[in-house]
Amino acid sequence: MKRVKCPKCDNYIVFDETRYSDGQSLVFVCSHCNKEFGIRIGKSKMSEKHEEKTLDENAYKKDFGSVTVVENVFTYKQVIPLDLGENEFGRYVQGTNINKPIETRDPSIDTYHCCITVKRTKAGKLQCVLRDAPSDTGTFHMNEILKDRDRVVLSDGDIITIGATTLIFRAASDSISEP
Repeated sequence: MKRVKCPKCDNYIVFDETRYSDGQSLVFVCSHCNKEFGIRIGKSKMSEKHEEKTLDENAYKKDFGSVTVVENVFTYKQVIPLDLGENEFGRYVQGTNINKPIETRDPSIDTYHCCITVKRTKAGKLQCVLRDAPSDTGTFHMNEILKDRDRVVLSDGDIITIGATTLIFRAASDSISEP
């Protein structure tokens, strides 16, 4: 089964791609907004780049770590690499200004929900700090809700919950787990 995203409202439409051959054009009508749009069956160069970026399980082994979005009824599995500085997480909506959007239909995730700050300590080690945006439904670290002013230093394998979605933090190889 394949998913296609409506270009107008970002709703996903699921279809069985095995019934069609490469090069065939299909037309869909979005059930949410009635937008009619077409696609061509086959692998594009853009989708290869997107898959490589989001599904690289080993992204945490290089650079600054990553966050894995656990698949649920609202979203599919995603691996989001972290950058040095502020990594702003939230629900992807067209026009969103965050730098780490999660492609999800989870209505309990704000468009800017939480932030992971990646910085170097005085010793030169990487440190990742989680904070709530603040969001409407809160950000949970290991099942403990963060208050507006709380900051938590993350360790490899820490569980973060935003809305109904679970994230798993993967530290870079040279990060530290103690503050």
